[in-house]
Amino acid sequence: MATARTLTRSRNPFRRTGSALIIYALLIFGALIIVTPFLLSFVTALKTPEQFSNTSTLSLPAPLSWQNFGELFGAQHNFISPIAVTVQMTVVILVVQLSCSILAAYAFARVSFPGRDIIFWAYLATMMIPAVTTIVPLYGMFTAAGLRNTFWALVLPTLFGSPYAIFLLREYFRGVPDDLEAAALIDGCGTLRVLWYVVIPYSRPIIATLTVITVVSHWNNFLWPRVITSGPDWAVLTVATAGLQSQYNGNWTLVMAATSVALLPLIVIYLIFQRQIVNSISIGGFK
Repeated sequence: MATARTLTRSRNPFRRTGSALIIYALLIFGALIIVTPFLLSFVTALKTPEQFSNTSTLSLPAPLSWQNFGELFGAQHNFISPIAVTVQMTVVILVVQLSCSILAAYAFARVSFPGRDIIFWAYLATMMIPAVTTIVPLYGMFTAAGLRNTFWALVLPTLFGSPYAIFLLREYFRGVPDDLEAAALIDGCGTLRVLWYVVIPYSRPIIATLTVITVVSHWNNFLWPRVITSGPDWAVLTVATAGLQSQYNGNWTLVMAATSVALLPLIVIYLIFQRQIVNSISIGGFK
């Protein structure tokens, strides 16, 4: 009997190793599927149009050519302007929307007032409305107000809170220990100070996650900026990139250079916040 148990235990490490190898192989395969398009985009950006036409898509450029990036930031395309507009739009939306979402979520999670839950679920129900159905009414409103093709037209529709962000923050704030809030109130903190000194530090993982989600969603936004703006003055990155190609003329090496430039800030942001994102996922799973 003891011998059988010893044999079983001796086999378990091999079984665990085999299972781990299969899991790692699947994860590596999935990572390659996700990463390969980005690598091909950057490799294509380093090719001349002739190299792209005459060589395989998977081949490396020889020699490396930076002419697409030079053309992208040259006088003809002036890609610095779309980058500046996109950065301004994203930063303003991130700061104001996240601030409003935090305040609303704290009120829905920790402050008692009549009709709190009804108001919350009614507001959350707006997530069920497809965004595309609001484009025509919004376009008419901004045109009538004289805001078409302005910076405010880009940011106002999504500036004051997000149902998705408020929902996630509310659920996270409800998990803040009551003892921490009670101790802060005993020390003389008001509602806003409790939020600033207790709730927000406790909720850094979910705030970091929402920061990344908000930046990515608005950095990549195409439909609304395309509808509400025209011309180069307020063109964002996505609209400017789409403008590099047409039905009969597609300079794909230049488009891939623009795509690589647009992707770089998002990669940097993820690398900065990756630990907080993982923490928010693990804490959420633990709860």
